[in-house]
Amino acid sequence: MTLGYEEAVGSLHAIDPAWPRPAVLDVLEAPENRHLLDFVQEDPFGAHVFPGNVPGSPSEFLRDLDAQLASSGPIHLWSYIPTCAYRCRFCQYPVVLVKGKMEKAADWVDLNIAEAKLWLDAVPHLAGAEVGEFNVFGGTPSLLPEPEIRRLLEFYRANFGFTADTTIRFEGDPSTFTPAKLELLRELGCTKLSSGVQSFDDHVLGLCGREHTAQMCVDFVRNARSAGFEWVSIDLMYGLLDQTLDSVRRDLDVVLENEVTAVVCTKLHLASYSDTRTGVTGEKPAAWQLPSYRDKLVRDGHRWPTLGEQYQMRELLTEGLRTAGYTEHPTMYFARDGLGPEKWKSIMVDQDKQEAEVAIGLGGSSSCRASEAITDVNSRRYTETVNAGRIPLGSATRFTPEAQEARAVKMALTTLQPLRDSLHRQRFPGRSLFAEPWLGKFRSLASRGLVRLGPDVVDLTPAGEVLVEAIITTEL
Repeated sequence: MTLGYEEAVGSLHAIDPAWPRPAVLDVLEAPENRHLLDFVQEDPFGAHVFPGNVPGSPSEFLRDLDAQLASSGPIHLWSYIPTCAYRCRFCQYPVVLVKGKMEKAADWVDLNIAEAKLWLDAVPHLAGAEVGEFNVFGGTPSLLPEPEIRRLLEFYRANFGFTADTTIRFEGDPSTFTPAKLELLRELGCTKLSSGVQSFDDHVLGLCGREHTAQMCVDFVRNARSAGFEWVSIDLMYGLLDQTLDSVRRDLDVVLENEVTAVVCTKLHLASYSDTRTGVTGEKPAAWQLPSYRDKLVRDGHRWPTLGEQYQMRELLTEGLRTAGYTEHPTMYFARDGLGPEKWKSIMVDQDKQEAEVAIGLGGSSSCRASEAITDVNSRRYTETVNAGRIPLGSATRFTPEAQEARAVKMALTTLQPLRDSLHRQRFPGRSLFAEPWLGKFRSLASRGLVRLGPDVVDLTPAGEVLVEAIITTEL
């Protein structure tokens, strides 16, 4: 629900008096930053896609990808399994419900492997490209029965460029990571697990439509650590229905008490990712994206946190994690000191890497330096396309040379690491962060306290780190 400017400022000022006032509010309430406030109301930033600036085609993307893979560093490879037992009220990703119909899960493994074979045929350099990290995302791939998980992982290991340095990660719902499933994943070489915990507050979880409990989330973390997984990551969300600062504080306490390896902190997103093409959204909106449903929840006595409270929640999480020895890299991805950055994100966005990612499965997003593509999100059309022997890329965009440079700068900023002009000039001969068009943009950001300019570097300030997604989307 988009607010008018005066309403947005009022929501920004409505904070919980028991908790500190976030410093970023001074920046957001300044008239010269009105565009940033307009953006952060709903934060339509899916974080996986940096869209091109000119139309492209799937065939052009595949050619661009193959050209880059001919001399590439380790890439990010991921398999998207769209199966879910139910649909969360905030989820806008493409999912396929399989509760009570687990035979459908095997069908999606069949489709994923069939699509992967099409990629290998169409992109000659893909099979030989070293895989830095392989992720099985979803959806809820942990719903898959043991034979299907085994079949999926063994196929990828046998047909792609896995090495001794490749890490394998598997995502799932806390309730589905049973001890037997954890043992299977360890046997198959997985060293990383991710789970969408979202909250350790049972009331908040219930309103989200989640069917697991807070205790199940704690049990997952403890069982995974006992099973020997070196990286146990959870997602936490803030800005959820009926969520309070006290609830978020308890979430942080549980994370620290259980020494969770890594935490991804995400604000509730209500605008569609398709508005900015910064993520992949399904054909059906999330329940909470419907204004009528949101209004009904308020009439029924529930409450959405204000913008001011959301930034209090963010600051509580970020400062609490940093104080406890977690490092943020990239934005809102926290890992215990000495273990970060998040490897798959680092491959994609670090200024000295920015290698390709290849996503196989309904709703995946793939990219290289010259273009990007999103897989079809219509499950029927996706199935028909794969069965017809074609890679089911639904849309693609390309980058002009100027846009390739802009994309590189934007991605590097999201790491929260200083941008180095020496690296930029090496990658883009004849260009500099301290010449136009960049110098004017960075001077404007510096005048508003969002970046610092120093010899060879452009560095985000604390306020710039908080607002980096809004900055790169609205100003760069």
